[in-house]
Amino acid sequence: MARPGAIFVDAVGTLFGVRGSVGQIYSECAQRVGASVPPEALQKAFVHCFATAPPPAFPGLASQEIPEAEYEYWYRITQQTFTQAGGLAQIGDFAAFFPQVFATFATADPWELYPDVLPVLQDWQAQGIPVGVISNFDGRLYKVLDALGLSPWMQTVTISSRVGTAKPQGGIFQAAWQAQGQPAPPIWHIGDSWRADVLGARAMGWRGIHLCRDGGDLATDQVQTLTDLLAWA
Repeated sequence: MARPGAIFVDAVGTLFGVRGSVGQIYSECAQRVGASVPPEALQKAFVHCFATAPPPAFPGLASQEIPEAEYEYWYRITQQTFTQAGGLAQIGDFAAFFPQVFATFATADPWELYPDVLPVLQDWQAQGIPVGVISNFDGRLYKVLDALGLSPWMQTVTISSRVGTAKPQGGIFQAAWQAQGQPAPPIWHIGDSWRADVLGARAMGWRGIHLCRDGGDLATDQVQTLTDLLAWA
């Protein structure tokens, strides 16, 4: 098997995941302002609101306008989540409440680093394979990668909100490839979303690898842990 010229990885669900659930984190934030909103209701509402929202990509905005657009994007999703969960009235002044929620997800606290990540990154680095992140996230990802100790392992970080296009669209993959210095094929992209990560990468002519941490029947180019990839590169 040919050694990859570069490996790209998704972030959430691939390198790290939410501790418990987003609903749990939202509920904990609500408790700090004296509100009691069940995490199960918040999680159910969040899944719906996030799934029906467009990805965070803001084409046409100047770089200085993007942080505000990111903030407003998550403000709407979070407010809709609390509304659907029946907790908005308890929160009261949502505009005063939201900053702590937004800031929380820029820290290590709500995230857990998967145990297979660092050994695999160490192996790839030892082989001299450049690694980059491609994520449908926002600028807080830089802080999260720092907080989780992942930044030193990444040559590039390409984020949908900053490049104006999101997976599975080809533009974000192209931007990542260019940022990495246009590495020669084969190029891998690994992620937990079949549509965004695997199909998006394959449309570029890359090897799209599906990370299925929940298990199940694994097909070609599907793995259950990143460790399974050590025999591939």
